[in-house]
Amino acid sequence: MRDVGESPEARAQLRAAGLRVTAPRVAVLDAVAAHPHSDADRVAAEVRTELGSVSTQAVYDVLKACVSAGLLRRIEPAGSPARYETRTGDNHHHLVCRECGTVVDVDCVVGEAPCLQPSDAHGFTVDEAEVLFWGLCPQCRATQGTRPPLADHR
Repeated sequence: MRDVGESPEARAQLRAAGLRVTAPRVAVLDAVAAHPHSDADRVAAEVRTELGSVSTQAVYDVLKACVSAGLLRRIEPAGSPARYETRTGDNHHHLVCRECGTVVDVDCVVGEAPCLQPSDAHGFTVDEAEVLFWGLCPQCRATQGTRPPLADHR
């Protein structure tokens, strides 16, 4: 197990966001940085590898606090548990594989944030657009001929 002091970047991020520096918070930030687009169960498993016994609820609480503070971004692909990443504030989008669930980042589609303008904003001031592109990753596409496709996740 690692000493919480070994992650100066996570410690600095927590301090800058006005959050107390705790071992679970540092471990969660480190886990998400090491494994972008992880769900809470994967983050919890990584945190337990680093710290030993940590409750799932504690991990959820840290994830929620870090999302609220802008340190993490939560994405929710349809048919998938919420995923977390450290890439925040740049309005990027995601590609999701329908077969294996792999998620990868895609830079903004066109222009500056927001990338897309709705046909009718209904009085809203739009400052962000969230786009998910669905398809098959190269590995799943290579094996697609040997299996029937999964049901549409939309």
